[in-house]
Amino acid sequence: MLGIDDPQIWLAYVSCVVSALGCVVYGALNWKDGEEEQVVKSSTPRPAVQE
Repeated sequence: MLGIDDPQIWLAYVSCVVSALGCVVYGALNWKDGEEEQVVKSSTPRPAVQE
């Protein structure tokens, strides 16, 4: 089929597609869970700005 006779090659292609679809489904289900913003505070002081 399509010039690829080795079943291991087909298994690799199918697993890549299934993995990508799984990532899309996981992202869609957890899209709203990360809505709250996380504030990262730096420990380095900011330089004073003179106006």
